[in-house]
Amino acid sequence: MRLIKLPAMHLEPGMFVAELDRPWLETPFAVQGFVVQDADEVLYVSNYVDHVYVDAEYTGQEQSLRLAVAAMESKKSNKLTLKEEFARTKVSFESAAETLDRVFDSLRIGNSEDIDTIQAAINPLIEGVFRNQDAVAALLRLKESGEYRYQHSVSMAIWSTILGRHIGLQRRELEKLAVGCAMCDIGMTQLPRELLDQAENLSEKQMRIVKAHPTMGSDLASNSDNADFEILGIIENHHERMDGSGYPRGIEGASIPLLARIAGLVDTYDAMITPRPYAKARTSHEATQELLDAKDTLFQGSLVEQFVQAIGLFPTGTMVELSSGEVAIVVTQNSTRRLKPEVLIVLNPDKAPMEAPRALNLANQPIAAEGERWITRELMPGTYGINSEEFFI
Repeated sequence: MRLIKLPAMHLEPGMFVAELDRPWLETPFAVQGFVVQDADEVLYVSNYVDHVYVDAEYTGQEQSLRLAVAAMESKKSNKLTLKEEFARTKVSFESAAETLDRVFDSLRIGNSEDIDTIQAAINPLIEGVFRNQDAVAALLRLKESGEYRYQHSVSMAIWSTILGRHIGLQRRELEKLAVGCAMCDIGMTQLPRELLDQAENLSEKQMRIVKAHPTMGSDLASNSDNADFEILGIIENHHERMDGSGYPRGIEGASIPLLARIAGLVDTYDAMITPRPYAKARTSHEATQELLDAKDTLFQGSLVEQFVQAIGLFPTGTMVELSSGEVAIVVTQNSTRRLKPEVLIVLNPDKAPMEAPRALNLANQPIAAEGERWITRELMPGTYGINSEEFFI
């Protein structure tokens, strides 16, 4: 790729915009990289940026800007089916977790498993992301604590699908990505159970054993009749890091397959927002800030930015406190104003339940005596005795 800096108003139809003069998070574009189709789109782009970087060697058919904008509009059109999709996805999530439970147990006793079994369990969740990403993201944020390994594997599959779709991966690649993420921890089935359940810090010897699980998992998966090299690459490399500090081989940068880089990112995010025996859960906002701090060291910077853009700084399903003192639940993302999603106010400033929850679009607030509201902080699930899930079912 050979990038040329160009004033946005000098764009011409057919040019592929690869980079902007500002972070993608500060623009309404739903994907990173698009082809400009006509003069109207040149004007649209110039409304948000002064300069762009076009790929002088571009010859393919990448995501068009029109499709990128349409993707954002489709999210809005799905708003009315949020509760229905949440309930449907919850069933698919539990079914997939049960399937992985059986698969992992089978592998633990030495049996081989067909990747198609996992693919069939994950496919309904991929469809859920395409139908209503907000509902799926809400489910992941509100999922009840259970067997971490199986729920984490399914959550990884979904988070990776959300990110993969956002950056324009094709459906077949998304399927490989989701299945690979679901299988990332299969190597753990070969480790002593007491090691996995240990709450205290692992010894150096124990850590060496645990760090062997990506290679062991790849070896297990390669025994399947329909093993795919990209899926094996995800399993083996999801703990590698951009600066070479990962394992099992310590490879770095572009040597890490793209799908494995995505897997490593979502693996870390989901682990951070999930309570563990040895660590408290972080809020989604805290987790995304940690990922942003690790840009271009542990994780590929552009992927981190795209992930935050895909899920929002306050993902759907998170509970937040407003500047008014009211408590609300994020129900819909705002693709152009990340800090101002649509929320459902459930507690008044005195932290007493509202007679009826009230919807409020923070980006388009009606004039009120109490003034404009904004999010001051994210709250952990269960704060003030609120079960956010009841507002989605």
